[in-house]
Amino acid sequence: MIGAIFDIIAYIDTAKQAAPFCWTACGNRGVKHMIRVLIAEDDPQCFQQMEQFIQDYSGETGRAFQITHYDNGEDLVERYQPEFDLLLLDVDMPFVDGMTAAGHIRKIDPEVVIVFVTNLAQYAIQGYSVNALDYILKPLNYFSFSQRLTRCLRYVKKREDAYLTVAVKGGALKLEIRDIYYLERLGHQLMLHTRDGIHASSATLQQMEELLEDKGFLRCNKGYLVNLAHVQGIQDGCAVVRGDKLLISRGRRAPFLDALADYVGGISG
Repeated sequence: MIGAIFDIIAYIDTAKQAAPFCWTACGNRGVKHMIRVLIAEDDPQCFQQMEQFIQDYSGETGRAFQITHYDNGEDLVERYQPEFDLLLLDVDMPFVDGMTAAGHIRKIDPEVVIVFVTNLAQYAIQGYSVNALDYILKPLNYFSFSQRLTRCLRYVKKREDAYLTVAVKGGALKLEIRDIYYLERLGHQLMLHTRDGIHASSATLQQMEELLEDKGFLRCNKGYLVNLAHVQGIQDGCAVVRGDKLLISRGRRAPFLDALADYVGGISG
């Protein structure tokens, strides 16, 4: 795994002494979307093996991963937030088993990809009840693990096209891209105007512009990034977005109107 970079991060929960462990892995071929993986596994040896497999996969593919680890199902259920792309769940865990934990998680996160790690293939059938994508049999081997990881990333990519996860105060917020009207830079904060209200984020407008590239978003001026799907018209030199008038700067007027015409034409065509 030559040239791979690994950063170690420990997340500390002041309410409890035990904290989930998290690290990031990024291969040397350039950073793509950070794949957020949660591993719930009480066997340290098995966890270390999966950790090493993901490091190896990162080094081979250049994909960037962020790994969070829980060693029991009870803490997982209590602390889970819908901010992960992939869950690798051991079925046989103390306090709350993986299958039960998955049921709780599905109630608050219907999109995350779930893969069970188990000694028994029979759990694959039970996995359908929580819409699990796959299962991995123990003892683990790298070839099988990497094949399933590749399959999972295909599903994650499909979800990336539909959802955006942004950092907000106290955690993360997952939004459907189609529900975002526009993004506004306001001082040192980013305001996301969405179907269910306005959310403040610590992200930058430039970061969001890069993430939303090729998804129908364009700046009308240096302070606004607009979802062309929600532009209702042009009035008094402004883009009308869900009733809000957003000024189109002189330098951006021609490219913005051209992109809007292409977008509308593409839909009608």
